[in-house]
Amino acid sequence: MSKLSSTYFRSLRPCLPGRGIQCQRQSICLRHNKTTAPGRRYFTSGAPDRASTVGVFTPKAAALFVATGAGLFYYFRYEKQKLLEQRQKELESRSVGRAHVGGPFTLTTHENRPFSDKDLLGKWNFVYFGFTNCPDICPAELDKIGSVLTSLEKDYGTLFQPVFISVDPARDSISQMKTYLMDFHPRIIGLTGDYATVKSTCKAYRVYFSTPPDADPKGDYLVDHSIYVYLMDPNGQFVEAFGQSSTPDEVVERVKKEISEFEKETGRKV
Repeated sequence: MSKLSSTYFRSLRPCLPGRGIQCQRQSICLRHNKTTAPGRRYFTSGAPDRASTVGVFTPKAAALFVATGAGLFYYFRYEKQKLLEQRQKELESRSVGRAHVGGPFTLTTHENRPFSDKDLLGKWNFVYFGFTNCPDICPAELDKIGSVLTSLEKDYGTLFQPVFISVDPARDSISQMKTYLMDFHPRIIGLTGDYATVKSTCKAYRVYFSTPPDADPKGDYLVDHSIYVYLMDPNGQFVEAFGQSSTPDEVVERVKKEISEFEKETGRKV
């Protein structure tokens, strides 16, 4: 056997303990060597060489990038338009869904000053209809209005205007209204007038009351009437009617929500 053959077969022997040769247990590949005779090959191990690759921004990749960017641009513009349209529908729905409550009127305050529906503009108004001889319901509702005002004014200041309109004009004179309101929140404005004016005002606000037109100013009678506190916005538009079951906290939370919505629509609180 030639020297070359001996070297070749020795390279195929398994590794023995103690020898300084590392065992190659990976996949075996063939390659030519300078010491290998022509036409002969020997086996060796090791991972194949891998050429490093570098990403190239090809025209195709550029076109794909531009197309993706354009698609995202139009998608987000479309979504934005959808949100704007949805917001507009909500605003239209709020406007269309409102009850037609309120209208022109001119009455007299407990300070003997004229007061009309124009004086409601620029404020959030709480409008309540009642009478000074009411034994329990009207005082409770006026106390509720006072409590709501005290709470809201801590956060918003004097954006609010409480109004108490009499449905008993025969007995609720200007002096009577002034005396009566001394027991309630100092900013409540009392309004009264003649029977015809009071009746037309109640009709505009959809308020029922049972006072007859020829009621005796000195008579001892009760008046049946609607029991609601109307919330009117700074544009004089009806927002909500709070009944007896509405607590002060519930009214405060609803008013805050309406102020927030109004500010989103108009950019102002009043």
